[in-house]
Amino acid sequence: MQSDDSAIPASDPFMLFEVWFAEAKEAEPNDANAMALATASEDGFPSVRMVLLKGHGADGFVFYTNAESRKGEQIRANRRAALLFHWKSLRRQIRIEGPLEEVSEAEADTYFHSRPRVSQIGSAASDQSRPLPDRQVYLDRVHALEERYPEGDIPRPAHWTGFRLSPRRIEFWQDRQYRLHDRRLFSRENETEAWSNTLLYP
Repeated sequence: MQSDDSAIPASDPFMLFEVWFAEAKEAEPNDANAMALATASEDGFPSVRMVLLKGHGADGFVFYTNAESRKGEQIRANRRAALLFHWKSLRRQIRIEGPLEEVSEAEADTYFHSRPRVSQIGSAASDQSRPLPDRQVYLDRVHALEERYPEGDIPRPAHWTGFRLSPRRIEFWQDRQYRLHDRRLFSRENETEAWSNTLLYP
C-alpha cells in the first residue's frame, strides 16, 4: 500500500506547473509543450485538437492559430476553452479551464516572426480548415509567396493571431499504483482572487 501523503503539494499552481513542465521537457521525447485544446461552438458543439503552448506565466497560457480556422471561429463565438497536457513518460496530466482573450498585435507579430521562414510562409499560404481541392494548390501558393518575398520576414496575416487562456481551474493528476491516483484541483472565480485547492477522489 502507498503512503497517505499527496504527491501534489498545495502550493502556487503556476509554480507547480513550472516544475512539472520543466520535468516534462527533460522526459518527453517530442513536444513536451503539446496540449489538447477543447473549444465549443456558440450552440455548444465541442471540438478538440492538439496545439503547442507558446507562452505561459501568471497571466495565462498562450497558443497561436489562424483565427479563421474552425477553432478560431469557435473561440470568437465562445471565449471559453480547456487545455490538457498529458505527459505519458511521467504518468501525469494537467487540466486547465478558463476564458480566452486575444494577444496584442505586437505579441502576435513578435511570435510570428520568431518562427522559421518556411513556417511563416506555410501559415500565410493556408486557409486553415477550409476544403482543399488538391495538395498542389497549397504548394503552389507556398511557392508564390516564396517568390513574392525572396528575403526577410513574411508579413503576418491579420487573421493569424494568438489567444491567452486565463485559468479558473487547474487540476494536477499523478498516476499511482493500483489506480489510487492523486488529484489536486486549484480554482478561483477571477484572476485577482486567491487560489483555493482541494484533493479529489481518483
